[in-house]
Amino acid sequence: MKPIHLLGLLTRYGTWPVRHPAACAGLVLALLGSGCERAKEPPPPPPPVVEVAEVLQKDVPIRQEWVGTLDGMVNAQILAQVTGYLIRQNYQEGQAVKKGQLLYEIDPRVFQAALDGAQGTLARQEAVLKTARLDMDRVQRLLPEKAVSVRDRDNAVGREASAQAEVLAAKAAVQKARLDLGFTRIISPIDGVAGMSKAQIGNLVGPGSANEVLTTVSQVDPIKAYIPLSEQQYLQFARGKENGGERQGGLPLELILADGSTYPHPGKFFFADRQVDVKTGTIQMAILFPNPGNLLRPGQYARVRAVVKQKPGALLVPQRAVAEMQGRRLVAVVKSDNTVEIRPVKVAETIDALWIIEEGLKPGERVIVEGVQKVRPGSKVEPKPYAEASAVPAGR
Repeated sequence: MKPIHLLGLLTRYGTWPVRHPAACAGLVLALLGSGCERAKEPPPPPPPVVEVAEVLQKDVPIRQEWVGTLDGMVNAQILAQVTGYLIRQNYQEGQAVKKGQLLYEIDPRVFQAALDGAQGTLARQEAVLKTARLDMDRVQRLLPEKAVSVRDRDNAVGREASAQAEVLAAKAAVQKARLDLGFTRIISPIDGVAGMSKAQIGNLVGPGSANEVLTTVSQVDPIKAYIPLSEQQYLQFARGKENGGERQGGLPLELILADGSTYPHPGKFFFADRQVDVKTGTIQMAILFPNPGNLLRPGQYARVRAVVKQKPGALLVPQRAVAEMQGRRLVAVVKSDNTVEIRPVKVAETIDALWIIEEGLKPGERVIVEGVQKVRPGSKVEPKPYAEASAVPAGR
């Protein structure tokens, strides 16, 4: 709007305003009012929308987890006990095999020839023994007639004993040759799952060779999980067994797989190692899990979880509602008038996606889970329920 100059008006209309002071004052006020209209103030912004969850109170199980690895109940290394060329593989890698099932074959021709030679030597030595016995019998008959000397008798007895010893040595050679021939057929000593073959057809295998170990067969039903326990945990476990109760073979042990799922079959305590590792201060514990279908395999990553106690009346909030700042845990509490209060809390264990709150909150209070970055202490908010607030674990 173009400004209006009072000096110009006075000059234009002469002394009229002087003679009419009241009219002059009204004119001035009217002109000032028309030229200085106030700008309208913008409306205040709406309060930010936040997602809140109520502080729940219920009895919850306190679980403890240990990280370990799975191992077969029995792991049998399949070795080549004789040296020869591998000519056949008779199993499918990664599949179940039975005790006594043929796994590999080594070229048997050399060992068959050795057996035949040993059997020939045995037959020759048995013939020598037969002749020596006949000579000894003849000398024994002639000795009373003094047709032979005592020396002749002694020599005959010695020859018979020597021939008998040679027969025993030949029999041992035959037995060894037969065993070596049998070792060309490599069988599984247990029921289990056979691993990948470390030797190929045509490789020279045997003791001292690069392909001494051909494969491994593992018995995986049941399967063992090895977990490290601290000395304190071990003492707690051992004293629990001495005092009876649920720890005495009845402690429910869960297996958490690598994808986060819980294995459907519970485990049970098997044994503890003989000593504590002085470097780590832990002792190895073995847990047995049933393994129908051979889903679990040796070497898998494993998390073993157990409910060690029940916590009555625990206060629970989602983990996303708790922030950490300068070593303190903080939550944003929405009061009854929808204003925000930032409050320090003391946390305990985690239960799935929830924190157990020891101090700082009361049952039924509302805490901000989503949108805390949009608020400040004392500001108004528009709360709405948190979608995952109902995901609370059931007591066991």
